[in-house]
Amino acid sequence: MTRSSSSPCSAPAAAGPCFFETAEGVVLFVQARPRSSRARVDSLLGDSVKVLVRSAPVDGKANKELVETIAGWLGVAKSSVAVALGETSKRKRVLLRGVSAGALAAKLKELA
Repeated sequence: MTRSSSSPCSAPAAAGPCFFETAEGVVLFVQARPRSSRARVDSLLGDSVKVLVRSAPVDGKANKELVETIAGWLGVAKSSVAVALGETSKRKRVLLRGVSAGALAAKLKELA
């Protein structure tokens, strides 16, 4: 996964959530919070988006719910969302296919 030259994350002090475009789609930095009471895209957290999931991080259940939650929030198919990096970490990079950077930025403004 390589960043395009117009990456909004190229500055080290980039404010707000960090995402960048690649040839495959848009990559979003996510911080997962397993074992939450609700599953939802919650808020901006530094350079990430905080996503709450009910599942425990066991056997990929939390990652599956994270994909479903982000897909529902963006209104895209679950197959358009994939955990690209950080399968076993709370900090993840999520690949979004079929979602433009502009559309993602607009959704993220709703969280601010």
